[in-house]
Amino acid sequence: MNQEQISRYKSLDFYARQVVEGFITGRHKSPFHGFSVEFSDYRQYNAGESTKNIDWHLYGRTDRLYVKQFEEETNLRCHLIIDQSSSMLFPTERHGDIDHPNKITFSVYAAAVLIELLHRQRDAFGLSLFSQQIDLQTPCRSSSVHQQYLLGLLDNLLQPVNPDKQEKRQTSIASAIHLIAEQLHRRSLVVLFTDAFTSPSNSSNQANNQEALFDAFRHLRHNKHEVIIFHTYDRAHEVNLDFDARPHLFIDLESGHQLRLQPDEVAAEYRRQMTEEFSTLRQRAMQYHIDYVPVDIAQGFHQILLPFLLKRSKQ
Repeated sequence: MNQEQISRYKSLDFYARQVVEGFITGRHKSPFHGFSVEFSDYRQYNAGESTKNIDWHLYGRTDRLYVKQFEEETNLRCHLIIDQSSSMLFPTERHGDIDHPNKITFSVYAAAVLIELLHRQRDAFGLSLFSQQIDLQTPCRSSSVHQQYLLGLLDNLLQPVNPDKQEKRQTSIASAIHLIAEQLHRRSLVVLFTDAFTSPSNSSNQANNQEALFDAFRHLRHNKHEVIIFHTYDRAHEVNLDFDARPHLFIDLESGHQLRLQPDEVAAEYRRQMTEEFSTLRQRAMQYHIDYVPVDIAQGFHQILLPFLLKRSKQ
C-alpha cells in the first residue's frame, strides 16, 4: 500500500468517525439509547445498589422493592450492498472526491459511516458488491478487525479510474439480489446503494425491468429481511438535465453507446419521464413494505442516517 492509498484509507476511516460524532452531537444525545436492551423480569432489590431500575408502581402494590432486569436483544445483522457497475462512476471527473462525489464515492463513504454506527452498537455487518453478478460478499461480523477489513475493501473502490480504459461493468440488479437473498440465512437488515439503472441490453421494456427488480426484493422480504434502498443520483445532471445550452455528446458508461443532442430541446420530456420513474419506484417499494430513499449525492449524509436509524430502531 503506497502513501496515497494509506492517506485515502485513513481519510475514509476518519471521515466516517467524524460524520457519526457530528450527527450524535447534533442530536444532543445518542441515537442508540434504548435500542439494545429490553425488559426481561423482576428480581428483589439488594441494599446498596442503584435505585434507578426500581419499579415504584410495583412497590406501591406490594410494599416490596423489586428491580427491573434487562437482557440484551439479539444484535442486528446488517448487510450492505453496493452497485459497482460503470454507471455508478458518474460524474467520472469527481471520482474519489468526497467534497463533490460521484455516485460510487458517495456510496462508499455512506457505507463506511453506517459501518461505524453499527460497530458502535456492537451489531454485525457485512458487505456485498455487484455489477452483472456478485463480485464480492463477506459474512456479517461485529469485530474491529472486520470493520477495518471492510474499510479496506471500500477503499479499493476509490482507486483512480480511467473510464476509457476501464472494463465496462453492466448492471444486473435483480439477479444479484436473488443470489444474495438465497445466501443470507439469518434475518437481516439489507441496505442497498444503487442508481437503479439497467444495462441497455436488458432495458427494452422498463416495466418488465421494474417487475424483475421488485420480484427480487420480494424474495428478500419473503425471507423476513428488512430492506432499505438508497437510490443514489446526481439531481443536477441526471434528473434536471442541467447542461449548457449547446450540443453535448452523452456516453453510456456501461455500453459505450454515444448520443449527441442539445439538452434544452429534450429537457422537459426528460424531466417528466424521470419524475415518473422515481414515483413508480416509490410506489412499488411502498407496496412491498420496502424503505425507498432517493439520495442526491450533492446533499450530504444526513439523507441516509435518519432513515437508517429509524429502520434500525424497529429491528
